[in-house]
Amino acid sequence: MCLIALAWQVHPRYRLALIANRDELHARPTAAAGFDPDASDVYGGRDLQAGGSWLQACTRGRLAAVTNVRAGLAAEQSPRSRGALVREFVRGDLDAAAYVSALQPTAQDYGRFNLIAWQGEALAFASNHPAFAMHAVAPGVHAMSNGAFDAPWPKSSLATRALTAWLASPAAEADVAHDAVVLTPLFAALADTTPAADAALPDTGVGLELERALSPPFVRGERYGTRCSGVVLVGGDGIVFAERRYGPDAAFLGETLATLPTG
Repeated sequence: MCLIALAWQVHPRYRLALIANRDELHARPTAAAGFDPDASDVYGGRDLQAGGSWLQACTRGRLAAVTNVRAGLAAEQSPRSRGALVREFVRGDLDAAAYVSALQPTAQDYGRFNLIAWQGEALAFASNHPAFAMHAVAPGVHAMSNGAFDAPWPKSSLATRALTAWLASPAAEADVAHDAVVLTPLFAALADTTPAADAALPDTGVGLELERALSPPFVRGERYGTRCSGVVLVGGDGIVFAERRYGPDAAFLGETLATLPTG
């Protein structure tokens, strides 16, 4: 994943609201959002190459999402996929704080990651770059892309503004399960392909041309780009999980909307 914006304990209806984009090679085999055939209470997309996920929720009231951390052009040598963190948390029983704390001894075995894990009344963050760090996420609107948590990258700022505006609008009170059109403003923000101004670009060691290409919320490309956009709303009566999928050059491939009951 390359962009996550979330609102934690901000809205009276949704204790957690999250919007996200996953950027990846278009050739990488992927399963669309759905129930995991190996874990019937887990819902989300699946990376069929490494076996993990970028965003999944569980009907037992758990959710995790991960982004990679960009640091130069050299290929990572870490043996474990960061997507395994999502898979392990949503299938497990540890609370969010305990799970991220337990990662510390092995965190450097994974590709560079930013991870959020939600369970009940706790939302925790952890990262392994430049060194292991973890903290409880404070109530508010936050974002993370391929840098530090809450770093003011242009795409992160756009996503947090869009999420804040949506939560303040009548759309947030609508029955999303029966009127998915109310999610349109969120998906529109995630589909924005406008590059950021050069002066606002981060410096992640990949060069100006690539920083520009990766700066919009939605990355359009023939070989690499945004593969899917997700909206997840965690309410008292369940979890709404919506996904839109894209192919090379932003070709629309389909969408899914599900409401997951939570025990």
